[in-house]
Amino acid sequence: MVAARYRTLIASIHDVSPRFESEIDRLLDRLRPHVGSRLALLVVPNHWGEAPLASGSPFASRLRNWAEEGMEIFLHGYFHRDETKHRSGPDRLRSRLMTAGEGEFLGLAADVAEQRIKAGRSLLEDITGKPITGFVAPAWLYGPGAMQALANCAIPLAEDHWRVWSPITGDQLARGPVITWASRSKMRTASSLAAANLLRRLPLRVMRIGVHPPDVTKPELLRSIERTFRVASRSREARGYSGLLQRRSELEEEADRGLARAPRAAVERPVA
Repeated sequence: MVAARYRTLIASIHDVSPRFESEIDRLLDRLRPHVGSRLALLVVPNHWGEAPLASGSPFASRLRNWAEEGMEIFLHGYFHRDETKHRSGPDRLRSRLMTAGEGEFLGLAADVAEQRIKAGRSLLEDITGKPITGFVAPAWLYGPGAMQALANCAIPLAEDHWRVWSPITGDQLARGPVITWASRSKMRTASSLAAANLLRRLPLRVMRIGVHPPDVTKPELLRSIERTFRVASRSREARGYSGLLQRRSELEEEADRGLARAPRAAVERPVA
């Protein structure tokens, strides 16, 4: 059993955009009792090119207030929509099966991905007055160009469906599946409910839970989300993603102290 103080719950709201303001409010009402402001907001600067986030707008003011409360701000793509004509069969399959045409960063060339990351980062940091915490690709789908762009832009943290890592150092900071839900069809909804029921009971050191605006459209999803947070919070402390970097730093300091003590211990060890 992992020590309780190192068992972590990380919560995030995806697709934060003026387009989904009322849905985001409903999700915040659901999540705050469990995690307070220890929550990540994954922001889309211009969802599908139809909902631009503008500095000085009412929604931008809300975003700044959330950041000042302590919520972490992630860049979540730029348009979210995938308009790439994928050449490889596996990428076409991933684009169709894993998302409804929303894997924006799956097929982008490195220079295009870098331009979008820089533009989105500049916008969010101008609005909030704080550095972004990291980047999460829409649908958790990254192509080679996106991975190169993350490193070029020195993004502190990134996440896919199975892990959290630092693009700067390459260090893996957490591993395990994200618990999330699907609302696009009855079959996807049913499978996501079954997956959540299983995953929330696993003894994961870091449990990540991600919710999306369409989740509020189905009562069964909201009930599952509530149940998952109740179960996860019983034995875990709600923290932000940046706490994973802090924990890695603590482990490195402990290792350094151990190395510093090792020679002295060897000298002082009595001879049998």
